[in-house]
Amino acid sequence: MELFQNRRLVIATMHEKEKVIAPIVENALAVECFVPENFNSDQWGTFSGEIERNEDVLNTLRKKCLLAMKESNCDLAIASEGSFGAHPTAFFAHADDEVLMFMDTKNNLEIVAREITTETNFDGNYVSNEKELHAFALKVGFPSHGLILKSSQENFLKVQKGIIDEKTLVDGFHAIMKEYGKAYVETDMRALYNPTRLKVIEKVTSKLMEAIQSSCPECETPGFTVTEAISGLPCLWCGQPTSSTLSILYRCKKCNFTAEKKYPHQKTTEDPMYCDFCNP
Repeated sequence: MELFQNRRLVIATMHEKEKVIAPIVENALAVECFVPENFNSDQWGTFSGEIERNEDVLNTLRKKCLLAMKESNCDLAIASEGSFGAHPTAFFAHADDEVLMFMDTKNNLEIVAREITTETNFDGNYVSNEKELHAFALKVGFPSHGLILKSSQENFLKVQKGIIDEKTLVDGFHAIMKEYGKAYVETDMRALYNPTRLKVIEKVTSKLMEAIQSSCPECETPGFTVTEAISGLPCLWCGQPTSSTLSILYRCKKCNFTAEKKYPHQKTTEDPMYCDFCNP
């Protein structure tokens, strides 16, 4: 896009996310991506627990972007933030929730994209012997995916991170067992040690580029994206409104122009099994 063409864009990361973000962004926006030197994103929290995450996702992303721009004398940035836990609807499945923010202080733009997926190896368990250790490592994709060792899930005083080889894993396990009598092993969710997570970041980066390239029909500001889903899709049998999506609402962040798109899922009625009247 001409608005961003030939400008420098800083990727606010210290965990090599630029490997998947930069090629997509440079191709879509014709910018020059780079990573700031000695950038410390761990100050806003670590997956391994030594530093607690106190800010909400959007504030964290803003702070990452603004600091990276300040340190790099740049007015264009992208930051990423991921969280792991139970899926919001598939409660018994682990989920990766990735959010990316694009910030352009020159044009006062802030555009966000999100991807929630069960495609993650996120896990952790107590292990008491090498057999259990190796079984866990095999399940989560070691050694292509890194591991973390500590004495317990909530003990962050002694944490060994970024384990990607057998000897380091076994030696670290025995050292913790000797000192504490128990060991906890978990997946290292930092992007440079987790190819599965990198794929999700790659996917949400593409979604972010689509959002940026969607311009407002009125003022042509980038980021004309969905801001609301409106329920009420009628039941096939009785015609009563259901809780399923009838339409989606697009809104411009600059001029507030709105546009409604009906039947976004390409169906004009809902299956009666989802109707509160036909299937109470």
